[in-house]
Amino acid sequence: MDFETTAARSRLEKMLCTRDMDPTKLPLSLLKEITNNFSDDQQIGSGGFATVYKGLLKNGTIAVKKLKNVIMDDTNFNTEVCNMVMVKHKNIVRFLGYCGDTQHDVLNYEGKIIVVEERQRLLCFEYLPEGNLRKHICGIFLSTVYFFNLPWTKNSSCAHRLLAVQAKVMSS
Repeated sequence: MDFETTAARSRLEKMLCTRDMDPTKLPLSLLKEITNNFSDDQQIGSGGFATVYKGLLKNGTIAVKKLKNVIMDDTNFNTEVCNMVMVKHKNIVRFLGYCGDTQHDVLNYEGKIIVVEERQRLLCFEYLPEGNLRKHICGIFLSTVYFFNLPWTKNSSCAHRLLAVQAKVMSS
């Protein structure tokens, strides 16, 4: 482990213990290390834009969101990071850090030597051991659906449940 990775690990460990530290740039080597090289057994979620991994540290766990390469260019990623750094509220998951890493590789493609870029764009957040926000919101809606005795099926989306709850509350 190099000095940059060790220093970043130490800062990240400290961030988990104190809430007054600002998000920081994190090296890809550290994020690979704490997610076991983004292994499937560390994966805790995925969607159209990213895959989320559990990052294990000595004194806690973080969520490492690995954005898909086609989603963001440098400008959009920088804007996203700047926006995330400014967002600080007790009801929002804390943004801990980011990694924007570009590696170049020389390959032989159909008899031609080409240089390709591999971009890694990652965002790191507090880990919520009780699951994601969608699970909690849907759970609240589900209990409200039962409370108001509204029609509901297993395939009902949270949005449909919300509309049904709003309609019922407004008619009460």
